[in-house]
Amino acid sequence: MTERRHDPELRGFASDNYAGVHPQILDALALANGGHQVSYGEDVYTESLQQVFKHHFGPAAHAYPVFNGTGANVVALQSMTERWDSVICAESAHINVDECGAPEKVAGLKLLTLPTPDGKLTPELVDRHAWGWGDEHRAQPRVVALTQSTELGTCYTPEEIAALCDQAHQHGMKVYLDGARLANAAATLGLPLKQFTNDVGVDVLSFGGTKNGMMLGEAIVVLDPDAARGMQFLRKAAMQLSSKMRFVSVQFEALLGSDLWLRNATHANAMTQRLYAEVKDLPGLEVVRTPQANALFAILPAEVTERLQKRFRFYTWNEHTGEVRWMTAFDTTEADIDTFAAAIAEELRR
Repeated sequence: MTERRHDPELRGFASDNYAGVHPQILDALALANGGHQVSYGEDVYTESLQQVFKHHFGPAAHAYPVFNGTGANVVALQSMTERWDSVICAESAHINVDECGAPEKVAGLKLLTLPTPDGKLTPELVDRHAWGWGDEHRAQPRVVALTQSTELGTCYTPEEIAALCDQAHQHGMKVYLDGARLANAAATLGLPLKQFTNDVGVDVLSFGGTKNGMMLGEAIVVLDPDAARGMQFLRKAAMQLSSKMRFVSVQFEALLGSDLWLRNATHANAMTQRLYAEVKDLPGLEVVRTPQANALFAILPAEVTERLQKRFRFYTWNEHTGEVRWMTAFDTTEADIDTFAAAIAEELRR
């Protein structure tokens, strides 16, 4: 007999992936269960999902559900490039540091990285790599890849994204937006999703569901049909085509068909702000940058980090500087934050 093997009251601050599944998502999965539906995306839930994404991203938008974020990034970038092309991104980008080389190994792409203290590209930074078209000795710059919100917990404004899109398009390049935490950015900006994606020139994006309360699943969203090709074939070849796709699609319908996505993201962001308020003035702790989404970065003495990690799970971001990352999720409570903040203060006093 199956038994519960974890403490449901336990909370960690390592990743919003640690959180469970929102009850409304579980209800949607149960609703989609039972009986038979056509496999590989020809089911009624995946068909209905297209209208949900069009509502948020415009009438030309088309969504391709996939299993995970790395799969979304790799398949999307493949669809936007040729084998001799390259992708410009921040050094801290997930495609550069957290995907085990998948963009290079699977998509066959060269990543042209740039240092970004706040995780955000600028046209001036992109200019460092935006050259050499027609030179057979150089991987051709073809895509500018952004992350919203960034891996460093910051958010691009619509104006910043528009400037990058204008620059890329002037050079014949395309813009891809890794939206693993796109909902958190929308909550921070207080804007509809379309206003800082399709309306400002983003060509293709991913929309993250897993970090926002889903069991599993991300979606590649093609905003400009001319910017991507062969998506259905690339998704299958990359092992990202779900046979029982209805169970991925119905989660997105539950998330995006109401304001659940925004409520979840707004709450996660608010919990990070609460943590920031409680720890920012603690002696011996340095907040690296003011949080804008659901991630807080701080520098602690190594011995404090070591003791604290025995009590709560979280990641060391930079071993050399002592920087750590604390993440909150849709199910993080005020009590969770208060308990964690008290523990941080206690360990700093020892």
